[in-house]
Amino acid sequence: MLEVETYRRAAAASLGREIVGVEAPDAWFLKGGITADDVAHALVGRAFVADRRRGKLLLLDTSGDGPTLGLRFGMTGVLELDGVDAVDDLQYASHRKDPAWERFVVHYAGGGALRLRDPRRLGGVELDPDEGRLGPDAASVGAAELGRVLGGSEAPLKARLMDQSRLAGLGNLLTDELLWRSGLDPARPAGSLQPAELRRLHRHLRRTLDELGARGGSHTGDLQDARRHGGVCPRDGALLDRRTIGGRTTYSCPLHQR
Repeated sequence: MLEVETYRRAAAASLGREIVGVEAPDAWFLKGGITADDVAHALVGRAFVADRRRGKLLLLDTSGDGPTLGLRFGMTGVLELDGVDAVDDLQYASHRKDPAWERFVVHYAGGGALRLRDPRRLGGVELDPDEGRLGPDAASVGAAELGRVLGGSEAPLKARLMDQSRLAGLGNLLTDELLWRSGLDPARPAGSLQPAELRRLHRHLRRTLDELGARGGSHTGDLQDARRHGGVCPRDGALLDRRTIGGRTTYSCPLHQR
């Protein structure tokens, strides 16, 4: 989510530039049944006129009655504009500019291009993606709305927070950091939070996003260096629990996260 916000700001620098060509060499990377010809027909001759983000989805609106381009990056996708990567340090991605990793390229009149590189092919490209399938954005969700997202759910707290249809934007690293800061066990039922715990979670959600965004991304959390076998809690020195919750490897402190 934090990286995608950086990509949104980078893509904004290309607004208004005429699109003269599109490359989409990886058919698997195109979602929703679209083809490379479909994307080229939809974009060439138009320009991006507005940039938005919903959770981990970057949205670029096009001129006239053109479609909205949706870009997903997964853990390893990197956005490059005019030869410059928008993020300098992405933990799970390489900044080697291997042409084989280029999944999508938009060429602009007068030179320059917007490129999406993804070595592990975890992202994707869509036209007019269904934004309604996503929950409220984690960066702007209010405390009451967060309570509705979690309320009544027996799902593990971490799994509920990472369910993009319920709350858009939180990935594995951000969620572990958030729950560690909030002192909440990621395995407890999401609907079990008391009002004071919910307020604490919401307060830390805003602070965590602000602080890690300023530092440079999801991998810059205070817990990050300890997320390994034998890692200890930076707060109280306890050996961290390592579990699989919601299908994701999870690190938490058995002492202060309850």
